[in-house]
Amino acid sequence: MSIVVQKFGGSSVADPDKIRKVAQNIARGYDKGNQVVVVISAMGDTTDDLINLAHKITDQPESREMDVLLSTGEIVSSALLTMALHKLGYKAISLSGRQAGILTDSSFSKAKILKVESDRIVKELNDGKIVIVAGFQGITHDSDMTTLGRGGSDTTAVALAISLKARVCEKLTDVDGIYTADPRICPDARKLKEIGYDEMLELTSSGNKVLHIRAVELAGAYGMPILVASSFNDSPGTLIHGGDLMEISNKVRGIAHDLDVAKVTLTGIPNQPGIAAAIFEPLAKAGISVDTIVQNAFMENVTDLTFTVSRGDLKKANDVINAIARDIKAAEVVTDAKLGKVSIVGTGMQNSPGYASKMFTALSKAGINILLITTSEIRITCIIEEAKVKEAILALHRAFELEKV
Repeated sequence: MSIVVQKFGGSSVADPDKIRKVAQNIARGYDKGNQVVVVISAMGDTTDDLINLAHKITDQPESREMDVLLSTGEIVSSALLTMALHKLGYKAISLSGRQAGILTDSSFSKAKILKVESDRIVKELNDGKIVIVAGFQGITHDSDMTTLGRGGSDTTAVALAISLKARVCEKLTDVDGIYTADPRICPDARKLKEIGYDEMLELTSSGNKVLHIRAVELAGAYGMPILVASSFNDSPGTLIHGGDLMEISNKVRGIAHDLDVAKVTLTGIPNQPGIAAAIFEPLAKAGISVDTIVQNAFMENVTDLTFTVSRGDLKKANDVINAIARDIKAAEVVTDAKLGKVSIVGTGMQNSPGYASKMFTALSKAGINILLITTSEIRITCIIEEAKVKEAILALHRAFELEKV
């Protein structure tokens, strides 16, 4: 009897009717002879509602208490889903992150899983029960509750699947797979039957929100296949795995986009050793993650340096950078929050010339100006105006003929 780990997102359990439908879905999988472990997110907008509630009490809630508060959302949904399975006549039990053996570090709100002690889950499975685990949470060695950050239930599911040596980890959500582009923007977007870990990781880091990036990293490291499929219908999903891929005729596999982009430019900075460290070390200490970094050619021992951050970090980054600018005698600090990025991703690009020029030509023909460019072996990303992102996606999808199998 094989173990299957299923993960259902908040939209799948947003109300009692949807919870009952998810219970029926789980029951069908159990009836096929599988041992089933389910990881569940909080219902609908519960997490946002809890955050708003906390901020009505205080502008700066303490991070430990926020994790205690936010972890309750998944506890509620796991208990309700278990009740729905009982109503259908199935043996089931709900477990918190602590009861499920999810051990984490003490980085509140963004904890990392250190270990999974799955003995309790195995015991319940061997007793014939469906096990419902509250996602997004764990426990420290000091018995403090932690949360794994937005999307952390995906990581919970993959970690459990690895620990239990499951056959597959299924992500069941309101989308029925991974598409060549966002189908809400691009009507011609095509669902992929399969995709590799590296490509999925690049798509996720470039703006695709279907999976949590740490879940993809973990799955790739341990070779755990993930099936992304719909929780509302039986449409075939997309398998993320590390084996040979069949769909290799088009070396560009997909287009990702992200509107959470802001740019910071320091002009007239001295071109000398230690300047980059003087800029980026304080940003790191302030907990600000930097994405694209570009330094222009220097003239007369001065240069310009540009980097991007998320929009939510722009104000904090600007405060840090303005203090640094005075110390290093930069001429000016310029920011822009009305940006987005669009990326093409595909492992086949790394050994094939011409993809960058084709991307730039397609954007040029669409009248889209490229502000910054960053690349990896299997990704090319362009930073452009926010208002042009939708047009860029459509132009690139056409140029690379991603609608074709």
